[in-house]
Amino acid sequence: MSGSKPAVARIDDVARMAGVSPMTVSRVMNNASGVRASTREAVLKAVAALDYTPNAAARSLASAGAGRVGLLYSNPSAGYLTEFLLGALEGAHKAGAQLLIEKCDVDPDSERKAIGRLAASGVKGVLLPPPHGESWAVLDEVQAHGLEAVAVAAGRFRSDAASVRIDDMAAAAEMTRYLLDLGHRRIGFIKGAPNQTASAERLIGFETEMRAATPAAEGLIEAGDFTYRSGFEAAERLLSAATPPSAIFASNDEMAAAAIAAAHRRGLNIPSELTIVGFDDTQIATTLWPALTTIRQPIADMAEAAVAALGGLQLDDEAGASGERLMEHLLVVRESSGPPSGAV
Repeated sequence: MSGSKPAVARIDDVARMAGVSPMTVSRVMNNASGVRASTREAVLKAVAALDYTPNAAARSLASAGAGRVGLLYSNPSAGYLTEFLLGALEGAHKAGAQLLIEKCDVDPDSERKAIGRLAASGVKGVLLPPPHGESWAVLDEVQAHGLEAVAVAAGRFRSDAASVRIDDMAAAAEMTRYLLDLGHRRIGFIKGAPNQTASAERLIGFETEMRAATPAAEGLIEAGDFTYRSGFEAAERLLSAATPPSAIFASNDEMAAAAIAAAHRRGLNIPSELTIVGFDDTQIATTLWPALTTIRQPIADMAEAAVAALGGLQLDDEAGASGERLMEHLLVVRESSGPPSGAV
């Protein structure tokens, strides 16, 4: 769509940007069946780009009895956001709720204003994907407006917000053991964003297994922030070392994809000369060449469960009295991993 972004996006604006009809946008926002995955993804990307609030165009319609759930986001990963939105829309559909989406920057003032706008729209609760579920400003503002909140994929650092997450430490430890079992002993690790507990948990899982390895293994740790660029730069530093690693474990799939690009740039064959693995199992994991070995984090299911909690539905019996639910992760082995060069 050409021209400047509209001050208040309408369904027609979303349809124009996505190259579909307004009816198709409505079907996607209501999670109707019979919509192709590529079309659904194009609509969701347009929704995010335009900060479109589905309820805004229909405020004049009667909606008695329909709950409203807010979604605050700023995640830079398009793959993560797509998975999250699909799960949130499914959860809203099942709960009979309307989903209001609010984009903001990762700073306290922007977060507080975004929560205020959601509160003014009549939401009963707010869904908080990373990194907002670990923001004191967000949770304080949620509490000030008398709203409920469910943090997704965040450490439980406050008792006044429920959470849905996986055990990031255990998942990273499992991936590290997998690499060690393949025979790798010099392994590079690309950290995630420093403002997210998941980043620290994954690093701890990696370091714990590396220290326990017999014979001793060496970890080369580089900073990243979950973006493609940071992953590429970190991989370049790792591969420029006098003795580069035989495997790289990136803290999310986008950084792993960037590491694969850096390896291809150097003419390295994956996995015979370099193993690269990731975390999340977003769509990019299976569109790369070679396909990525990664940890599957059930992002859509986590978002759906969080909306269900806000909609007054039971998460299920796995949710503890503390309001925290741990969901299962899965190590998915594909073509990007193998034993180190020269291994028997």
